[in-house]
Amino acid sequence: MPATGHVEICEVGPRDGLQSEPRLWSVAERVELIDRLIAAGVKHIEAVSFVNPKRVPQMADAEPVMARISRPPGVTIAGLALNLRGVERAIDAGVDEVRFAIAASETFNEKNQGAPIAATLAGFEAGIKRAADAGLRRAGIISTVFGCPFEGPIALDHVAAIAKRLAHAGAQDIILADTIGAAVPNQVTETLETVAKALPDDVRLGCHFHNTRNTGFANAAAALDHGVRLFDASIGGIGGCPFAPRATGNIASEDLAHMLRNMGYEVGADLDKLIGPKNSSTRRCPAWS
Repeated sequence: MPATGHVEICEVGPRDGLQSEPRLWSVAERVELIDRLIAAGVKHIEAVSFVNPKRVPQMADAEPVMARISRPPGVTIAGLALNLRGVERAIDAGVDEVRFAIAASETFNEKNQGAPIAATLAGFEAGIKRAADAGLRRAGIISTVFGCPFEGPIALDHVAAIAKRLAHAGAQDIILADTIGAAVPNQVTETLETVAKALPDDVRLGCHFHNTRNTGFANAAAALDHGVRLFDASIGGIGGCPFAPRATGNIASEDLAHMLRNMGYEVGADLDKLIGPKNSSTRRCPAWS
């Protein structure tokens, strides 16, 4: 029997998708991408990143992008931050949600954030209070949960301890990220079970999968079976991480939406519009009359 209920897809293409692109997209192009995603019915978009443009030039001009995008009712626009300064910029730019990233790997955190995990956690605790005082939704993203390109496997109790501290500081969502696409389904299940035990019941668990080894959608299905109803995905499967060697793109939003919808879940977005009229074959699928 098909599943029922709503699954939330957070579209990360404008941020995670573009941050590894060799060409710098203009503000106008980034605004057009976000507006087209909104027109396709996407309700949750990670639109920008408030990071140092010298380190990630693809994410420069976050404030001009925020100032120009459409903001219809019912659409949540999120911004990523790596430190307190980034959170302050996100609040000033008018995001609906602050997403704060931290790595489970000490080496990766040093390379990606330029700071040890302890310093990043301290910045999160200060930043999350600012975001809460501003009335914004708060999410903590833990990267390299399922493996690090520098350290290899990451201990589950270490991941759970970080997640617990983020939740205690005020994170409403905890997103477990497979930054290099190393995870397999049974690992996803074990990780979710371990982390869930460390969190209060009112904190929502989500997942962020990359498809480096073509296990991303199998991992999403495993997370679904474990009760996860929040997934990051990127239009066209674009993305990666400038600080993760050979990591490829995220799971594709349109493919995830197709899988979920054919399983019986509500996803909100218009799948034909996500794919594009010239390429869409969803209306010919016998599962949909």
